[in-house]
Amino acid sequence: MAFTLPALPYAFDALEPHIDARTMEIHHGKHHAAYTNNLNAALAGGEHENASIETILANISKLTPAIRNNGGGFYNHNLFWEIMSPNGGPDAAKGTEVAAAIDTELGGMDAFKKDFAAAGATRFGSGWAWLCVDADGKLFITSSPNQDNPLMDIAEKKGTPILGLDVWEHAYYLNYQNRRPDYIEAFFSVINWGEVNRRYLAAK
Repeated sequence: MAFTLPALPYAFDALEPHIDARTMEIHHGKHHAAYTNNLNAALAGGEHENASIETILANISKLTPAIRNNGGGFYNHNLFWEIMSPNGGPDAAKGTEVAAAIDTELGGMDAFKKDFAAAGATRFGSGWAWLCVDADGKLFITSSPNQDNPLMDIAEKKGTPILGLDVWEHAYYLNYQNRRPDYIEAFFSVINWGEVNRRYLAAK
């Protein structure tokens, strides 16, 4: 059961001006495609060849660095494309269960934005910022290096990601150069809160 590169759920230019079309084209068609192909190659002939990506990540400490890096890259980007939308932004969060949980558990949307932005901005080198649901159904913010994520058994804090931000330079450098905080601020304008809420309810 080889993994396949999912199609983007919108056009390359749909997230402009926040994320430019050329970055989306390279990010999806080159980077995500490479993670997908390399994951399939790393799994070929092994005992996890037909496992789900979630099972693979849950057992990542027992697997090779190639599976860890490419499996994370495959999963993380699958989530990343889906939690963005040209109809995103703060207004799209209003009335959702996840927004209510952000109010009660994370101090409100402004506090969430500040803490999530800090998780992305202070992640040294390459990595991801995450909004997750823990085993008790509570929200938490974290970050991870490289292509790691909170589903992995090696994660500092484990949980189910419902929102993820790619802070690898390939995600923003063409448009934002070294201005990672500007890219993070722009990301808040394209968050697909309907999808985040769907994932929140499923994780609870």
